[in-house]
Amino acid sequence: MDLKEIEQEIENIKTRNKRVELDKKWETCWTRKICIMILTYIVVITYSYVIRNYDNILLSSLVPVIGFTLSTLSLGFVRKAWEDKNKTNK
Repeated sequence: MDLKEIEQEIENIKTRNKRVELDKKWETCWTRKICIMILTYIVVITYSYVIRNYDNILLSSLVPVIGFTLSTLSLGFVRKAWEDKNKTNK
């Protein structure tokens, strides 16, 4: 490897490290946790209202699965806004 290739590899590692650091911050930030709590709560209320006349453990067991899935799918927009804010704070 020549010097340019080594410099490029170092730059690639630095870029990857920045991305990984941002991912770690996102996974532990309160914004993400609060959004998951709120979305899960909304799903639980809605789902409980819909199945209130049924007494089926299988239907009830879907609540956490649906809540988690919807919260992770819908957090893309929140994460993008959070990343933009955190990139400008540096």
